Amino acid sequence: MTDAVNLIEKFGLFTDQWSPKIIAETNGQLVKLAKIEGEFIWHSHADEDELFYIVKGKLLLKFRDRDVHLNEGELYVVPKGEEHLPVADGECWVLLIEPKGTKHTGDNVFEGTVEESDQNWI
Repeated sequence: MTDAVNLIEKFGLFTDQWSPKIIAETNGQLVKLAKIEGEFIWHSHADEDELFYIVKGKLLLKFRDRDVHLNEGELYVVPKGEEHLPVADGECWVLLIEPKGTKHTGDNVFEGTVEESDQNWI
């Protein structure tokens, strides 16, 4: 990477939701952007932590025993193995950091699952 990455410009390059876009890679970790709205699915990542950083909007992370509310500028790391359900009442722009090879739906595969090979670099 030879130039700085402008997150706002990158978010302007796509409109699809729940489909992470890769913007950088560092030490085996992928930095991804996603636009999300509505409710996703309950899922977990058996071997990977997942970092959510809220660039715009609000995100609710539901867990089986609690809820975590995230606002713009806040982040939360979901520990590996912890089942969670992301919910955004309005459009939310999220920066994700997770190990290369992590499926965004964990072990749950459904029609909305995007394979890493289909996650475009932008």
